[in-house]
Amino acid sequence: MQGTVEGFSFGAVTPAASYLVACVGSALGLRCVIRSLSNRQSWKPGWLALGAATIGCGIWTMHFVAMAGFRIQGIPIDYDGRLTALSLVVAIVTAGLGVFAVGYRGATPVTLTAAGILTGLAVVATHYTGMAALKLNGSLGYDSPTVAASVLLAVTAATAALWSAASFRGFPAALGAGLLMGVALTGTHYTGMAALSVHLRGATDASYMTGMYGSSSSASILLPLLIGPVVFLILAGVVVMFDPQLVLGDGDWSRATPRRRRATAAVPERPAHPPRTASLFEPRDQRADRRTSSRGR
Repeated sequence: MQGTVEGFSFGAVTPAASYLVACVGSALGLRCVIRSLSNRQSWKPGWLALGAATIGCGIWTMHFVAMAGFRIQGIPIDYDGRLTALSLVVAIVTAGLGVFAVGYRGATPVTLTAAGILTGLAVVATHYTGMAALKLNGSLGYDSPTVAASVLLAVTAATAALWSAASFRGFPAALGAGLLMGVALTGTHYTGMAALSVHLRGATDASYMTGMYGSSSSASILLPLLIGPVVFLILAGVVVMFDPQLVLGDGDWSRATPRRRRATAAVPERPAHPPRTASLFEPRDQRADRRTSSRGR
C-alpha cells in the first residue's frame, strides 16, 4: 500500500524558513573560509573550523526545518535520535573536508571544484541520512533519476557558490554566494523529497498514532537538536559582525587602510619640544652664540 506524501503541510512557511536558514548558514560559513585565506597561519584553523561548523549546521537545520512540513497521510512519524545526530556530524565533517582544502591549498580552480563537490555531497549525505532517521510503519523508496538530479543540483550550485565567494570580495559577493548556496541546499532537499515514495506495512497501530510532534519522544529528540545549531549560527553571526575584515571584505579593508595612512600623513606632526628662539631682551652677543651652537648641533 502506497502512502500519500505531503511536503508542504504548512504551506510556504517551511520552504521559506528553510531557505532563510540555508542562506544565513552558508553566507556566514563562506565568509569565514574567505577570511582564513588572508589570515595568519596561527588563526587559520579556527576560522576554517568555524566555517565548516557553520555550513554544516546550516545544512542540517535547513533539512529539519523543511521536514516540519512533511506528513504521510494516516501515518505518524518519529525520528531515531542517533541517526539524527549522525546526520549533523556528517554535514559538518563532509563540509569541513572541502573547507580545509580551500583554506590550506588556496582558492585554485582545482581546489574550488573539489571543495564544491565535497560540499554538495555533504548536502546530499545529510539529507538522506536524515531521511534514514525516520521511524514509521512503512519503508521508503526513491526514484533513481530524481535522486541523481538532486546530487547534480547540490554539487553544481555548491561549486558555483564557492567560486563566487572566492572570486569577488565584499559583502554583496558574500550575500550572492549565500543566496546561491541556499538554492543548493533547499533545491537538493525538495528534489530528493520529490524522489520519495512510501510503502505502508498494512494497518497502523492505534497506539502509534500520536503524530509527528504529538509524542514526547519526538519533541525531546528534535527540539534540543534544533535549538543547539540555531544558537550556534547566531553566535557565528556575532563573530562575523564584530570582525571588520569579514564585514568590509578583504579588498575594501585593504583599500581603506592606505586611505587612513594618507590622511594621517597629510597632518604634520608636532615636534615634541618647540624650537627655542632667542629673546629680544637678550644681549646681542648671547643671541649670536645661541645661533652658532644650534648650527653646530
